[in-house]
Amino acid sequence: MVTDVANFYGLSRGPRRPPALLCCAGFLTLVLVALVAAPVIGAAAQPTVLEARIGVEPHQTRFVLELSEAVDFKLFSLDNPPRIVLDLPPVEWAIGEGASPGDGLIKRFRFGRFDPTTSRLVLDLSAPAAVVNSFLIPSGEGVARPRLVLDLAPVGAEEYGRIVAATPPAAPEPAVPVPAPKPEIHANKRLVVIDPGHGGVDPGAVGRDGAYEKIITLAAARELKVALEASGRYAVVLTRESDIFLPLRERVEIGRRTQAELFISLHADSHDSDDLRGVSVYTLSERASDEEAAQLAQRENRSDVIAGLDLTADYDDEVAAILVTLAQRETMNCSATFATLLVPELGKKVTLLNKPHRSAGFRVLKAPDMPSILVEMGYLSNPTDEAMLRSKEGRGPLIEGIVAAVDRFFAKKQCWT
Repeated sequence: MVTDVANFYGLSRGPRRPPALLCCAGFLTLVLVALVAAPVIGAAAQPTVLEARIGVEPHQTRFVLELSEAVDFKLFSLDNPPRIVLDLPPVEWAIGEGASPGDGLIKRFRFGRFDPTTSRLVLDLSAPAAVVNSFLIPSGEGVARPRLVLDLAPVGAEEYGRIVAATPPAAPEPAVPVPAPKPEIHANKRLVVIDPGHGGVDPGAVGRDGAYEKIITLAAARELKVALEASGRYAVVLTRESDIFLPLRERVEIGRRTQAELFISLHADSHDSDDLRGVSVYTLSERASDEEAAQLAQRENRSDVIAGLDLTADYDDEVAAILVTLAQRETMNCSATFATLLVPELGKKVTLLNKPHRSAGFRVLKAPDMPSILVEMGYLSNPTDEAMLRSKEGRGPLIEGIVAAVDRFFAKKQCWT
């Protein structure tokens, strides 16, 4: 529990005390203790975010990051929904792996790597708010370690719109390009692209016992890659090899750029009911097969928004526009063919969700020339599924089922000449 409130806010001493809200004993504070031991200052290869704290009073919310060393930062605001984005140089996060609940004007915040040169923290706001103060307190000026402080105050919708317009986000740095496989190396092999869902500043679902979807999908993708390549029949490319954010559009482009013959996106869902469990397979369609599939697609399609991207108005129309092409119709049929082979193979190994093959307008499945499916490997909100997905042994049967289905898919030659 924080007892020295003034020191908590970094306002107790020092000649560079910035103008800010005076503290009082009635402040509510949220202290997020590091989940790993704090590194020795100066020993880390990168600056480290050691602690995050929120202080709330009726007219203002303060957000504080305690750092191992001073860093530069940039701020901008986004709408629909209202968000404040804080960009930092690459940092280590000693406060967890991706998301934390908020307080006051901050509904929650998410953090992680955004691109090769940027770490990002996104404040999801409970109501439109402006950053009325932002400053860095160096170590030695009343604090033992540097502190980055943001003061938020509520504003009206019209004022918030002006703030968003005045602080346009910088374009993200592109991820390291994935080169097309060399023909002489991959001759006579089918090329499969595996997409570990979420990543970096976008953690995805969070389990009841703290499992992060982005960590589980990356582990499963690596294991699936090893299993497919071990057969000698496949060349495999991962859309991401580490815990980094990738826009949905870029995931699709990696598949197209490498001329993938099959695209498999791996995810792990969450649900309000902790009784719901089981694996499900999704393909692209103009109309969702059911309301639950539609809601899932809506959640998955918001990955870019969660990471702090400003999407253009026509981005939402991409799936609908591309569905009208003949090439897309043929690709959708091939995707459905793979799904019908995958479901029974998975059913031999793992528990399936009721009606395990479903469809909806997933952006990550929108390539017109690449059969694509999305596998929800289970529900992190269910204790059994979460425990299964957290271990390599638990994921093993799932990986075996996918490999068997890939073998059957290419053996049929229905979609290949």
